[in-house]
Amino acid sequence: MSNTATLSVLVQDSSGVLSRIAGLFARRAYNLESLSVGPTERPGYSRITLVVLADSAAVEQIAKQLNKLVEVVKVTEMVSGQTIRRELVLVKVKAIAAERSEILALVDTFRGKVVDVAVDSLTIEVTGKRSKVQAFLEMISAYGIKELARSGQVALGRGSKTITDRGRGDSGKL
Repeated sequence: MSNTATLSVLVQDSSGVLSRIAGLFARRAYNLESLSVGPTERPGYSRITLVVLADSAAVEQIAKQLNKLVEVVKVTEMVSGQTIRRELVLVKVKAIAAERSEILALVDTFRGKVVDVAVDSLTIEVTGKRSKVQAFLEMISAYGIKELARSGQVALGRGSKTITDRGRGDSGKL
């Protein structure tokens, strides 16, 4: 049975590392549901958050394959209940004058922000759990989505431990 699994991968910043990781998934026919990359608190390192649809055996195999890559410092499976996960969506919606107050009420309900206003549209930012972002998009679609950009999921473990303190795949490369 397949589930979604979230992997946090600490990597050394180097040319082509993301390409090698994506290639690993392509060669083994694993499907990435989302991928997010950004710098960390440590200069020279980035965090890649991968969400994959796979069973536990496949997730373990993915972690092993990732750890074989030279630039990969640590791979950690982010365990549900012990992880904070968030997504971001920017959505531009049609906003005629008669509907603006309804749209603004919806934005307020989802604790979103209007980040740009035009004569016939609003651009809205919403962050939160995947289910919250999805629910917002379903509700706002009634007004007409003109354009949308959605980030992949980002995740951190709860508590004071960091990626270098926890999880499988400790390769000792730090």
